[in-house]
Amino acid sequence: MTAAVAELPWWQIVLVPTLGGLVVGLLVRYFQDGARPHGVADVMEAGVLHGGRLSLKEGAVAALGAIVSIGSGASVGREGPAVHIGASLASWLGQRLKLSRSLALTLLGCGVAAAVAASFNAPIAGAFFALEVVIGHYALSAFAPVVIASVAGTIVARVHLGDFPAFVISDSTLFSFLELPAFAILGLVCAVVAVIFMRGILFTQAAWARTKVPGWLRPALAGAAVGAIAIVLPEILGVGYEATDRALNEAVPLWLLIALIAAKIVATSLSLGSGFVGGVFSPSLFIGAVTGGAFGFIAASIVPELSSSQSVYAIAGMGAVAGAVLGAPISTILIVFELTGSYEVTIVVMVAVAVAAVVTGQLGHRSFFHLQLRGRGLDLQEGREVGLMREIRVTHVMTPEFNRLAPTAGIAEIKRILSVDPDADIVVVDEDGRQLGMVGFADIKDVAFEADLDPLLYAAEFGPSGARHFTRRRCLDHGAEGAQRSLASSVARDSRRRRLIN
Repeated sequence: MTAAVAELPWWQIVLVPTLGGLVVGLLVRYFQDGARPHGVADVMEAGVLHGGRLSLKEGAVAALGAIVSIGSGASVGREGPAVHIGASLASWLGQRLKLSRSLALTLLGCGVAAAVAASFNAPIAGAFFALEVVIGHYALSAFAPVVIASVAGTIVARVHLGDFPAFVISDSTLFSFLELPAFAILGLVCAVVAVIFMRGILFTQAAWARTKVPGWLRPALAGAAVGAIAIVLPEILGVGYEATDRALNEAVPLWLLIALIAAKIVATSLSLGSGFVGGVFSPSLFIGAVTGGAFGFIAASIVPELSSSQSVYAIAGMGAVAGAVLGAPISTILIVFELTGSYEVTIVVMVAVAVAAVVTGQLGHRSFFHLQLRGRGLDLQEGREVGLMREIRVTHVMTPEFNRLAPTAGIAEIKRILSVDPDADIVVVDEDGRQLGMVGFADIKDVAFEADLDPLLYAAEFGPSGARHFTRRRCLDHGAEGAQRSLASSVARDSRRRRLIN
């Protein structure tokens, strides 16, 4: 493909991704109401916060958009839309069968596992990716059906496409285990590259959002820019498997490897940041392979007698960058193994992936998908319990019985209530039932034993006006947050009249 593209006139190289971007922009505008393209992050969000519910229409639009994006040469991966359409089909089936939340999440994982396994001819990695990234645990109740789904997806793919690894490694000789520190350093380098890659995409996306360019036109402009880069470096077009395979098997010049790292990061940032539909896994494999190849070239120049083949460093780099970007080190190690079919380099891949995962985690970049969700105000690291809390309204768990006093009530009445229950919170309400504040022992402790002041002190003087309260539509996670930040208990209130519910 690269050789064929290089022979085309320059204007055709620019025109094709430009037209592809225009088609994708119009597709998203008219069939997704101008919303952003969907991918792995949306599947993760659905699994944690929405009971595994996804729109089948959005999955179909994402799949069609990915076909156009990849076919026109946009620098994107295929796994994001594949995961989304697989998850959307599973979600649709789960909704039709009216499955419980736990079963719906398991079925969602089955769809993801089958999609990844079929896309990369990697059944083991497909199963572990679904368990590690989407479901979030390895319980047997989920493990068995996910594995079966992954095997089924692989069988279907092999029947139609054949059984062969995505990359064929001609030379993967590990010279000496004394090189392991070098692979650890490679993991550190790959972590930095992965962070730059992830931040580049998010920066470009934010930059496009600040412009006045219509959303449907952005992919076309980005496509023109990607095409301009491809005039000089056609390797950056599409998923980039041909160039990745070349980096794994050939002695590519150092200058070209470095140029490809920068060009692929820029091209992918432009593509995904503007609205092309695709994933980050294939580009991360490309970037990792050329990063590892460049590192191996330098290592061979410094210590030639202890240096393995450049292919080994390329494989390790491929896994390290991909693992850091996906935030799934176990799945990535398995994917790299299944993509290459090489046992010999598994140890060094594990070293590089582990170091890269630790470094990116320390830098606050758990994965690209978590960064995307964080940009939407979601933090899935809070745990799945928060997802459940976000589906329960405070009115379902609030206490209907509570102590209330008028603002003119004396402190003697407050003392009487607290003598029965020292931990009680007393709600101060006016004659219309509106909350004015809340009073607890901490509020009256300075005058609690000054009996001569009792006739002079009233409830209105102690109830803090800033006491937290929540509308009946607020969910439990907001109530819990309020209870943690305030000594006073959270109270649900009427949203229009600001009155207590009872």
